[in-house]
Amino acid sequence: MSGRKNERVRDIGSVSRRKNELNRFWNGHETRLRAETLQRAGTDTTTRFVGGCMAELVRLKTPLSDDDVEKLKIGDRVLLNGVIYTGRDAAHRRLFDLLQSEKDLPFDMRGQVIYYVGPTPAKPGHVFGSAGPTTSYRMDAFAPALIEKGLKGMIGKGMRSDEVKEAMKRHKAVYFAATGGAGALLARRVKKAEVIAYDDLGPEAIRRLEVVDLPVIVVNDVRGNDLYIEGAKKYKKD
Repeated sequence: MSGRKNERVRDIGSVSRRKNELNRFWNGHETRLRAETLQRAGTDTTTRFVGGCMAELVRLKTPLSDDDVEKLKIGDRVLLNGVIYTGRDAAHRRLFDLLQSEKDLPFDMRGQVIYYVGPTPAKPGHVFGSAGPTTSYRMDAFAPALIEKGLKGMIGKGMRSDEVKEAMKRHKAVYFAATGGAGALLARRVKKAEVIAYDDLGPEAIRRLEVVDLPVIVVNDVRGNDLYIEGAKKYKKD
């Protein structure tokens, strides 16, 4: 009896190992296929299968235009390239105060993307420290004013307020989600970083980043759609 049980355990372990090997193969194959498809197409948009469903993969370069954001839909996978800026709640408070005082901002907000991140110190030989996204609701009180000034994209995690979503609809802006817990991997997409304002805030200072293929997902689009809400509906029981 114990012999059959041991054989069964070995069989289960063997099946599990084969499944893991297949998963690693297909994940790697999908990555290679995506890169080859983009290279062959020579365009900024392609379609790929994710979990059996089609999803858009869009490569964008900042600064973003109205046309750039209007073509995005919730669930689209986006690879951001070019210059983006960092800023969390302390920096946003200062930006908001400047707007209230009708003073100039540290950078031209038109067409820009702000990443809600406070990086860890960069290791020797690295450009940027771990760069996981900050919970976005901390910026909700300040975001509408920046969107009105031309901000086109925000990167973070978590849901946005109705006021922020309405401002995105009115002024044509989008909200992207970055993967929480993958800060070290996201940091590899940063090729250059420099503090441009509020150095006294340390990790929360505003930084100018140059990124290559920073992976994000569209959560809120210019039509007012919300991926968190629409995604939950698929699994909601009647």
